[in-house]
Amino acid sequence: MSDLRVAVSTFPYLYSHSGFAALKHIAGMGYRTFEMMIFPPHLWPADMTPAQKAEIASWLDGEGAKITSFCYPLLDNNPNSVCRIMRRYTLDRYKEAIALAADWKCPYVCAIPGPVNSLIDPPVEWMREWFVEGMKELVDFARGSGVEIILENVPFTYLPTAKDMLDVADDIGPEVGINFDVCNSAFIKEDVGAAIRMLGKRIKNVHISDSTFAVFKHDRLGIASGIVQPGPAAQALKEIGYDGITVLEIIADAMNPANTPDNDIAASHDILAAHGWEKRRKA
Repeated sequence: MSDLRVAVSTFPYLYSHSGFAALKHIAGMGYRTFEMMIFPPHLWPADMTPAQKAEIASWLDGEGAKITSFCYPLLDNNPNSVCRIMRRYTLDRYKEAIALAADWKCPYVCAIPGPVNSLIDPPVEWMREWFVEGMKELVDFARGSGVEIILENVPFTYLPTAKDMLDVADDIGPEVGINFDVCNSAFIKEDVGAAIRMLGKRIKNVHISDSTFAVFKHDRLGIASGIVQPGPAAQALKEIGYDGITVLEIIADAMNPANTPDNDIAASHDILAAHGWEKRRKA
């Protein structure tokens, strides 16, 4: 079986670069596949002119490059808020992302259940019902566009496990896939390989980074006390016949001079290459 393919998220450059500038920057590191963060001022579909959208599409074509997934992070939105206005706001922003993904031939838009972090959270049944209802609306909106909705396992949501993702995806519809985050799974002490095998063909996209158990982060791979083991993840992905992209989702804010996201991405990719992923392309 061929080596697993690698893309890079624009997440480290969320505030330091526009989305387009981040694409160019990462391309300068030798990459031609990217995950784009949907967040202002980085890249916000509602603020873009048709000319700006067309310029990026033209650049992608000219570079032989591709945005393989869009990610709209849980920073100030919530698809299962108790407030119907917030739920509507969130779904409408997802629809803008889906429309842009269709224009740019990006196959996946990643959706995340809302966070739980208060002293008294709404009943899980309520949140789950709102989330399923909203995702069904997005699936209907995306139908025929070439764009699929994929769900991500995230520890600080009310649906943190791989089994939670599979169950809720089944409730939404068979066309809904999973964006499996290796680090998120390891952080809640799941057996990552077993989780991958259970999800099987529902996995459409993969995120990888590292963390410690002490503090939840998305650091470069190979950190001291790191919890992510790329080898078993690669073995499980190959066993299920995974032929999609693995996104290096390193979250090290480039605005902070103490961080070195370019180096973190390169070092992480080299670790992946030692465990069954494709080798890093030199700039």
